[in-house]
Amino acid sequence: MNDGVNGVALAVFIFFFVAVTVMGFLAARWRAAENANNLDEWGLGGRSFGTWITWFLLGGDLYTAYTFVAVPAAIYATGAAGFFAVPYTILVYPLIFTFLPRLWSVSHKHGYVTTSDFVRGRFGSKGLSLAVAITGILATMPYIALQLVGIQAVLDVMGVGGGENTNWFIKDLPLLIAFGVLAAYTYSSGLRAPALIAFVKDTLIYIVIAVAIIYIPIKLGGFDDIFSAANDKFTKAGAGGLAPAAEGQWAYGTLALGSALALFMYPHSITATLSSRSREVIRRNTTILPLYSLMLGLLALLGFMAIAAGVTVENGQLAIPQLFEDMFPDWFTGVAFAAIGIGALVPAAIMSIAAANLFTRNIYKDFLRPNATAEEETKVSKLVSLLVKVGALIFVLGMDKTVAINFQLLGGIWILQTFPALVGGLFTRWFHRWALLAGWAVGMVYGTWKAYDTPSGTQKHFGNTADVPGIGEIGYIGLTAFVLNVVVTVVLTLILRAVKAPDGVDETSSADYKADAGDPGVQTDLPPATAGAPGGH
Repeated sequence: MNDGVNGVALAVFIFFFVAVTVMGFLAARWRAAENANNLDEWGLGGRSFGTWITWFLLGGDLYTAYTFVAVPAAIYATGAAGFFAVPYTILVYPLIFTFLPRLWSVSHKHGYVTTSDFVRGRFGSKGLSLAVAITGILATMPYIALQLVGIQAVLDVMGVGGGENTNWFIKDLPLLIAFGVLAAYTYSSGLRAPALIAFVKDTLIYIVIAVAIIYIPIKLGGFDDIFSAANDKFTKAGAGGLAPAAEGQWAYGTLALGSALALFMYPHSITATLSSRSREVIRRNTTILPLYSLMLGLLALLGFMAIAAGVTVENGQLAIPQLFEDMFPDWFTGVAFAAIGIGALVPAAIMSIAAANLFTRNIYKDFLRPNATAEEETKVSKLVSLLVKVGALIFVLGMDKTVAINFQLLGGIWILQTFPALVGGLFTRWFHRWALLAGWAVGMVYGTWKAYDTPSGTQKHFGNTADVPGIGEIGYIGLTAFVLNVVVTVVLTLILRAVKAPDGVDETSSADYKADAGDPGVQTDLPPATAGAPGGH
């Protein structure tokens, strides 16, 4: 790692950071409505985004700075086993094609802002809605923290903030400034800010990856030499080469499947989805978003390039930033670092908005202030979005970075447990609300206990793969917990239906799940309690 500050790279980084900061504040005037004091406007961008804006927004939301740093870092550390992120992003798009248009339609019809709004309306259960909301908030918090970790990794490699012996305030001042700017323009512009900045973020990332995948192999002697160097490393380490050993194949497959099921359960994924202006926009996006999977596959190869380049770092998260600094001219290193930094700002903004919307609609309004006005909801959501980011910042500054990563992995286990209520509810009303709540509780308890009882690569706790009961294979804990969740839900539903337990009121109708913008009776300017006509289904 170079000593001192890389002045040229820092100057380029600051240029792009200032540019997107200005864009973030100007976004408040972009497509602004006459009355912006409601969550549809601040939290969903007026539900007005077309195909390309939604594509960039979802891409900026799902392919984060943490993805940019962590996926090739996993390849750098473990070999081809780290490629599980590529097949899961391939699996996810056919899956979401089946249910995201239905979620958009019913949400558009009834003015739902969050997944918990839908769950409450579908099953007539504030308790189940609360469980989904709390799970979403808990799973999102460490995800936001990891975006700040991504920014910090770039700052560390550039030499900004001084060494380990530097005063803590001076060392963390650049991160504090970045956080302050993020908090300010998110508060001011809401979802419009990350939607606008996502254009810059994704353009920079595509440029950096296109250059890296051509330029770095040329400097390293070609892909033959790159793969050979990586294979030698893992063979000497006793890993048997690049490919995972036979006993790791179940873990690889279940991680890919479980991650695919979980990705669009995250609140920020749904927030970006509901911001689009029509059902057809969602359908188109499920067909063109796989372009990002191509990018991710190329990005993952950077892990092997770091090995071939002789990059040696104590923290694997620094491997790719260090590779860029070692291989690129200083000015292009700044471009690459700006791509990572901006790649953290976009998802962090969307995640904080999504978590704030969940708190406001499904905790504050449902349980504390049922008569809250739309203007009051917006004010609360803005304030909570600040608190969420402050919590993430404290987490990053006060705890070891590997702890943040482990909690994000735990969040993936948790968010998967909301799948039966959300996706199941989009297709059937058969599941009983109490059974769904019990299944969620079993999945959460088992997943948390098993993760805590399993060592990770860096800690004594919070691993994400363990023995699958009754099979004798190592698999993803989240998927095992999900199977238990579904079994409990089905069994209890049969029992509760047999004893005729109260079922709750469904305020949706079958036609709502195919509604589109402009259809008669579709309203998005009213809260869920009054928007749309209740009906049995």
